[in-house]
Amino acid sequence: MPWTDRYLAVRDRWLSSARFQRWAAAFPLTRPTARRRARALFDVCAGFVYSQILFACVRLRLFDLLAVGPHTAASIADSLTLPLDSTERLLEAAVSLRLVEKRAGGRFGLGSLGAALVGNPAVGAMIEHHSLLYRDLDDPVSLLRGAPRETELGRYWAYAKSDSPAALGGAQTADYTALMANSQPLVAGEILDAYPVQKHRCLLDVGGGDGTFLVAAAERCQEIGLMLFDLPPVAERARQRFETLGLAGRARAVGGDFFQDALPEGADLVSLVRVVHDHNDADAKLLLERAHRALAPNGVVLLAEPMMGTPGAETVGDAYFGFYLLAMGSGRPRTPERLKAMLEAAGFSTPHLVRTHQPLQVRLIVASKAS
Repeated sequence: MPWTDRYLAVRDRWLSSARFQRWAAAFPLTRPTARRRARALFDVCAGFVYSQILFACVRLRLFDLLAVGPHTAASIADSLTLPLDSTERLLEAAVSLRLVEKRAGGRFGLGSLGAALVGNPAVGAMIEHHSLLYRDLDDPVSLLRGAPRETELGRYWAYAKSDSPAALGGAQTADYTALMANSQPLVAGEILDAYPVQKHRCLLDVGGGDGTFLVAAAERCQEIGLMLFDLPPVAERARQRFETLGLAGRARAVGGDFFQDALPEGADLVSLVRVVHDHNDADAKLLLERAHRALAPNGVVLLAEPMMGTPGAETVGDAYFGFYLLAMGSGRPRTPERLKAMLEAAGFSTPHLVRTHQPLQVRLIVASKAS
């Protein structure tokens, strides 16, 4: 047995001992560590309650109200049409989570985390969307065992388990397309700050939704040509958006199913933004192969999504997206190393990570196609 395993076995015996736990909590030198770990374990146990407090604040538009200025609990209760006792309970809970702060004169204002949400409607949209995920996770063991079950997220992301995604109608794609459009600006900015799209003449965004990423790219580079590929009703929304924004002359939206239809050719830059992790390995491999086939010689592919093993944000890729995609019924988060290997297997060369400002939101792998 390696010495590390022997050490960890001893550590585990100590930490699981009730006698050691009492001693560590009482001994001055170990007391701070014992308290931190007890708090961390309790936070894991109580995380669902915390998320529901956040959900209530967002649903009631509490942060929007406090963005105008501090209010008393009575004033907040009137604005939210809640009983005063319930309002005080919510405010105290929100203060403990740094969503709200107590101010002078018995008033309440935005906390540091609450203030960040006011300027971030994408996060608010995701918080409201999580009501579906919470229902799906009421029996996580059943999900892990693969028991046949229709999930809320499976219905929401209708393409995930559809045998004919291209046949989906606008009503089945509208909600998730709008959600992605709300969250895309933050991600688009991260990618465009990290990679200079102006080096290229034409960008193809695969699974590009309503065109939010391409619109952001167009703002950064006035000369680049734009192409989008997504399911027919989604591509039609993008086409209408391009027309409204005066981009129709250099932006083209193509509808189809990238597992059945060839991708538009001619682009020297292909982007896959939060697309690959939606698919299981076999489908992801096919998607990357089709992207390679469509890309012009010496072209570049951008693969951007949250990834497993992100330093300082392991819970995002490994825990959150692991179970979100499990409930969705398709896909899995992957490490950068796994994604690089998949890109190489699809024919791309020199895949490498490019640093983004907020890797918690998105990481970026860049690879090229040989001439």
